Amino acid sequence: MPEDVPGRRPIADQRHFATTRWSIVVAAGDAIREDARDALTQLCEVYWYPLYAYVRRRGYSAPDAQDLTQAFFARLLEKQSLRVADPVRGKFRSFLLASLDHFLANEHDRARTQKRGGDREHISLDLAAGESRVSLEPAHDLTPERLYERQWALTLLELVVRRIEAEYREAGKARQFELYKDVMGGGRERLRYVEIAAELDMSVENARQGAHRMRKRYRALLREEVARTVVDPSDVDEELANLFGTLGS
Repeated sequence: MPEDVPGRRPIADQRHFATTRWSIVVAAGDAIREDARDALTQLCEVYWYPLYAYVRRRGYSAPDAQDLTQAFFARLLEKQSLRVADPVRGKFRSFLLASLDHFLANEHDRARTQKRGGDREHISLDLAAGESRVSLEPAHDLTPERLYERQWALTLLELVVRRIEAEYREAGKARQFELYKDVMGGGRERLRYVEIAAELDMSVENARQGAHRMRKRYRALLREEVARTVVDPSDVDEELANLFGTLGS
């Protein structure tokens, strides 16, 4: 392992797919196991905001959207409520949106009359922060579905950047992360390698190699995170293309 690449871990492939989070949930089906519940909870805690943004874009007020989002996840985590429909079972992103649409269509009246909290299981949602993020959304013409897909993609990218930052900080390379982080967003040509080399006391070529290693790690972790939300490894490339397509449109 190159010494400049901190925290490298095996990337999900065919051999590891059976233990990815969404694969565990799908394999468990309706009789959801404890490990599947944990996996589902972790996924929901990461990807709840795109759903909240979707509910708000559907026209619900902030208080109603907060109640509905929390109630939806509480219902989803109930032992007998998980239903994995065949047309969408491959992608966690699609499953969540289909499940939420069903919930809003059939159960929102009851959810709105329940006090948020109650005796239902909750996951950790910073709904106040979510509302602050929604308030910063531009007043564009994106449909709720397109906004959901866009926010899913952005959430995924933010998660990968946070993972890389944590790896570099853990390895005592926080300054390297700050100097190189722009390459993860396609800012390759903006890096001032001469200045970076001088600050890190290395050659310009080594500075370039450091940026290359971060880009490589970024791509690997991006694939790993996407792999956690699909069942079949052959779906990873398609999912990546779809998500990046939403950011470019």
